[in-house]
Amino acid sequence: MGESKAVTEDFGTEEIRGLVSAFQAAMGRIREQVGRVIVGQDDVVEHLLITLLVGGHCLITGMPGTAKTLLVRTLATALGLNYKRIQFTPDLMPTDVTGTDIIEEDSTTGHRVWTFVPGPVFTNVLLADEINRTPPKTQSALLEAMQERSVTVRGKQNQLSPPFFVLATQNPIELEGTYPLPEAQLDRFLFNVILDYLGTDEEMQVVNRYTSRVDIPEVTPCTGAEEILRFQWLVRQVPIAEEINRYAVKLVRATRPKDPLAPEIVRRYVNFGASVRATMFLILAAKSRALLEGRYHVNEEDLRALLLPVLRHRVLPNYYAESDGVSVDDVLRGLLDVIQP
Repeated sequence: MGESKAVTEDFGTEEIRGLVSAFQAAMGRIREQVGRVIVGQDDVVEHLLITLLVGGHCLITGMPGTAKTLLVRTLATALGLNYKRIQFTPDLMPTDVTGTDIIEEDSTTGHRVWTFVPGPVFTNVLLADEINRTPPKTQSALLEAMQERSVTVRGKQNQLSPPFFVLATQNPIELEGTYPLPEAQLDRFLFNVILDYLGTDEEMQVVNRYTSRVDIPEVTPCTGAEEILRFQWLVRQVPIAEEINRYAVKLVRATRPKDPLAPEIVRRYVNFGASVRATMFLILAAKSRALLEGRYHVNEEDLRALLLPVLRHRVLPNYYAESDGVSVDDVLRGLLDVIQP
């Protein structure tokens, strides 16, 4: 229902067809290279690719030892992008993220001048490792960079070079020594992806692969910054029918307990629902997913498949959800059962 034409008039141009072919080939190579290092986690890899193609940021939640850091580093290498990592700790300062001005003496004039020393945020792919291990003041240092693609030091704004992605990892909040991310920063993340344990066969494959050799397989870059920017433009050209747009709006509005569309499970267990930003992210992510699957139109399944990672960090449960043991994912699955196109 509600599918647009497979190829629009724009997609019929020779330039667009060539870009689509380059996109499909590049994504296939990237998946192949990532698969040389990462076993399983196909859904997580797809969600990270969607994040990059949309131009968003991704929060990866998982227990220690689930290869969160290795996954991000491997993907950045396969994409051919500059990559930096910040290990967040309780004593990390905001300037350790953004950079700072220092006073240097000009050797020609002898005058002292302020010189900006860029921090690790000046890169294409920033791995914010264990972001919930540092206090909110340092977490918020990423907020301007994530939203405005710039940082301000001593009143001067410094622009970041595109593309720029923050892929942040966090351990589950219930572990000791963590600081829950504030809602304003959570909302800047396109996805909250859950990195779960591998299945038995996949875990056996990891054990066999990494206990019989010392080195990690080498990953070959498949794209570059300019190509990623062209792919981001291509994603936005994917057509979407009006009824699919309307379905995305219905799904997000149904997360708000006071909205007439809200089902019983939302009214009972949700304190605050998602905003219009979630709707825009859901539609952009669905366009990217469609293109990754070789389609040039968005369907209802794209929206339904991405609803949980887009909304699980934007829907705030209430006391009754906690007391009844109902998770946000449970609420969203219940919503999907009720809200139809």
